[in-house]
Amino acid sequence: MGDVLSQNEIDNLLAALSSGELDAEEFKRTNEKHIKTYDFARPSKFSKEHLRTLNIIFEHYGRLLSTNLPAYLRKNVQVEVINSEAVTYSEFTNALSNPVLLGIIDFSPLDGNIIIEMSNNLGYAIIDRMLGGGGYPLEKNRDFSEIELTLIERIFNVCTNLLREPWANVIGIEPRLIRIETNSQFAQIISPSEMISIVTLMIKIGGIEGMMNICLPYVCLEKVIDKLNTKYWYSTMKSSDNSTYKDLIEVAISKANIPLRAVLGKSTISVSDFMNMQRGDIIKLDSKVDDEITVYVGNLNKFTALPGAYSGSYAVKISSIIRGEE
Repeated sequence: MGDVLSQNEIDNLLAALSSGELDAEEFKRTNEKHIKTYDFARPSKFSKEHLRTLNIIFEHYGRLLSTNLPAYLRKNVQVEVINSEAVTYSEFTNALSNPVLLGIIDFSPLDGNIIIEMSNNLGYAIIDRMLGGGGYPLEKNRDFSEIELTLIERIFNVCTNLLREPWANVIGIEPRLIRIETNSQFAQIISPSEMISIVTLMIKIGGIEGMMNICLPYVCLEKVIDKLNTKYWYSTMKSSDNSTYKDLIEVAISKANIPLRAVLGKSTISVSDFMNMQRGDIIKLDSKVDDEITVYVGNLNKFTALPGAYSGSYAVKISSIIRGEE
């Protein structure tokens, strides 16, 4: 309920209207209600928050593409997220021209499939690079041959496998490339009226630019749609990053090779003795047979040990650990 005016306020307001200090039209405009149209045939199932989170996911995906694709194409690859929007599936398919490169991907354990659509000029440039060319597209579009599709399938498999990591904070997925279609009529994975989210990436291979569109149907993301918000995303990422990177660092360190050497002793001889040294000569060390020897890890003195043999090979037995560098 609005504020109730006193009689004095009412009199002052009427006087201001009579004198022209206030315009009655301004009051009419301020009371107008802004009405937002709603199309019941196309209900908005993807909120701005959902699209914003998808942007974050595919920004991560773009970084993975720009890191991994150069190993196959031997050329610098730059990837940028251009846009994400919600449309009907019919709008997506109507905008496609034949021939087209459509990768149908099983998005297990989520229901249904997603589509990765790659522009033809990118496809021709990839084929040219993989066959040893400079990576230039054709001047005129034509149908892809079976050999060319086999080469492109290899890149599509790489793009499919790279989807795992960006989606790990939402759900663990096992994506699998089902097939590649060059005709949009054979890629009817859902009803034309179903809502989808399209994330558009700009990919630059050397000097060639092209678009990659990722089509994500709502029916596929419905089970995890509540997790597609930035609050959940950052909270999950923050709690999992420390443990994840700690495990990765431990694994990397455990596989690292480090030099290890045991020094039996040291001695000093003259240059003339060194020049006249013959086979069978004896060099006297500064240590005795029963003395402990020093074991170095890299250049650090880390252990003392006793010399011996094990299984027919020379060996040392650690007798003490040196905690600090000495």
